[in-house]
Amino acid sequence: MWWNPFARRKRQDAADNWSRRDAALENAPWTPLHDLDDGDWERTTRPYPGHYPAASRYSNGWRSFIPQRLRDRSWLWWISRYIAAVIMLLIVLVGYLAITAPLSKSLEPIAPPQITLLAADGTPIARNGAVVDDPVLVADLPEHVIQPFLAVEDRRFYDHWGVDPRGVARAAFTGVGGGSTITQQLAKFTFLTPEQTLTRKAREALIALWLEAWLTKDEILERYLSNAYFGDNRYGIRAASLHYFYRQPENLKPEQAAMLAGLLQAPSRLAPTRNPDLAAARYGLVKGALVAAGFITQARADAMGVPALDVRSRNDLPTGTYFADWALPEARKMSDISYSRETLTTTLDSGLQDIARRVIERAPLGDAQVALVAMRTNGEVVAMIGGRDYSQSPFNRATQARRQPGSTFKLFVYLAALRNGWSADDMIANTEFSQGSYRPGNSNGRYSAQISLRDAFAQSSNVAAVRLFNEVGSEAVIETARELGVTSALPAGDPSLALGTSTMNLLELTAAYAGVAGNSFPVEPRAFPQEETGWFDWLMSGRGNLNSRDHDDMEDLLRSAINHGTGKAAMLSVPNFGKTGTTQNNRDALFVGYAGDLVVGVWIGNDDNSPLSGISGGGLPARIWRDFMRGALGASAAQPGPMPSPDPSGPVEPMDVPDLEDIPLGDGHHLIIRDGEAILVTDIDGVPVEVGMRDGDFSLEVDEEAAQSRLEEELRREPEPAP
Repeated sequence: MWWNPFARRKRQDAADNWSRRDAALENAPWTPLHDLDDGDWERTTRPYPGHYPAASRYSNGWRSFIPQRLRDRSWLWWISRYIAAVIMLLIVLVGYLAITAPLSKSLEPIAPPQITLLAADGTPIARNGAVVDDPVLVADLPEHVIQPFLAVEDRRFYDHWGVDPRGVARAAFTGVGGGSTITQQLAKFTFLTPEQTLTRKAREALIALWLEAWLTKDEILERYLSNAYFGDNRYGIRAASLHYFYRQPENLKPEQAAMLAGLLQAPSRLAPTRNPDLAAARYGLVKGALVAAGFITQARADAMGVPALDVRSRNDLPTGTYFADWALPEARKMSDISYSRETLTTTLDSGLQDIARRVIERAPLGDAQVALVAMRTNGEVVAMIGGRDYSQSPFNRATQARRQPGSTFKLFVYLAALRNGWSADDMIANTEFSQGSYRPGNSNGRYSAQISLRDAFAQSSNVAAVRLFNEVGSEAVIETARELGVTSALPAGDPSLALGTSTMNLLELTAAYAGVAGNSFPVEPRAFPQEETGWFDWLMSGRGNLNSRDHDDMEDLLRSAINHGTGKAAMLSVPNFGKTGTTQNNRDALFVGYAGDLVVGVWIGNDDNSPLSGISGGGLPARIWRDFMRGALGASAAQPGPMPSPDPSGPVEPMDVPDLEDIPLGDGHHLIIRDGEAILVTDIDGVPVEVGMRDGDFSLEVDEEAAQSRLEEELRREPEPAP
């Protein structure tokens, strides 16, 4: 390295500062410097002026670890550099926050505003979300409304830059006020999680400084008052003042404003509607803080009594339904991010939903669960039952449960065959499998040499379906299912797929049948009306459809399954199409079909996947489907008379809770009293039976398929006669 003649030199040789110990070490015989004369020392340790021995380097402390040209800088010089580095780091962090934590987020309500879902006729079916109202403006609020919040939460709000060390100290010693400023609290509930860590507190302080840099004090206070939680599911001072005192915040009295300010410390615990004594005690502390801050005199504080509440319930508590739980996520996407409550109209038909509920109530289900989905051919869901009683189990078995579809999956097998040149009259072997590792059998134990596709579909022949699956190929079957909108996993090359061993939910399966019913697929189930699309949008949508021959043949098969097949119990007086499905050991029983513009799927099973007792797809599910269709088609055919318009802000209609007329009698027996008719729903030795009495007329209805199955089971159990 070249010697720099302009470099600053030490005025005293470092060797002069050495101690006796250093000198002794220098002369030690085992050191490399032993026996060197002064000239050798100079040449060895000072190759150029300004260079000093390594030993003297460490005697300079921390300065020895920095470049030579910086060692003689003063403390003032170093402190100024440290301050500049900290300021630069803050600038970088604020810039980072400007990108990752947008300022507009502080304008949004911190809790999702309340959404009211209406049925198609305007009947409220569910309310969900927090009660949030319009934001406030500080310029419109009286001083006596603002002062209690400043006194108890941040007395020096207008004097600090977002972080107030004096306020922290005062809170620690007096117990009045919080350690965080109003700006820090806004930063916390707008941008951060409620975790109590030093990292979170540091980020809170940093965001507070950032908010102070970009917003005025009044803007910060406005956003704080408009977002803070006041208990009872109310967010923002406007919603709180209307709830507790039925007043707009601009019209609050001093006592009322002080009461609201006291709630912010622990809103749920201090809410005066729940704990009036705790709220009154906190109100007294707020008055003391007002006096200490100089906002009011002690005499004025003594004259301020505890304000009386004026709570007026403007709507009932939120009530969930299976349909509403499914629709709400989509509703949140549709709603604007604002403080206002919204009301959205769904596709649910309250009349059809009521029919579905009544049909389910009458069904002799025993301990089994049930699900029903009814939709239009365009995917609009008009009725949904996700279980026997939402109040007992909100788990939606129509949308959340993934179960085997059984023989209802044969729709995709036969449709794939029709699209590949087969016809309903073509024959296929219906004999037992005698070779191969997979040997399915027919549930009824009946076989024949040959059978037409029409009869095989109607009788739900398993051996014919597997052979047809092997002839067509799993790729064609899976492709057909995908085109009809099935997204669940479908294993390729597995012949058991033909019998519906893959799992899917009832909504997905029903939507696939809707694609066949309307001859336009895939059908996307939806809870909200969709605007009509023009012909150009329809042309570019990429939707598929069947040619007239394939569609007619598929409907021929679906019609035969009801008219002279396993689905006879679902027969209507109008054209009807459908398919039964029963999984192994009767763990799932299904019927899916359509008539008119309605496509309906019904599932029955146990939540623990245990076998059902005496229930198959052609029995109780088919009868539920038939009873619902009879009521639904009759309701749609009836001429609607003048009906009072429902009040969207009125009480929620509990659509998934059984009526009080359904009286449980124990052991799975129910007595239903409705419109003057008494119906006893029970089962006799596993066979569902309904006994009715109305105006002296007696009626008896027995599940014929279940009775036949029971009889065949008993015959198989009888011992063969001795030879």
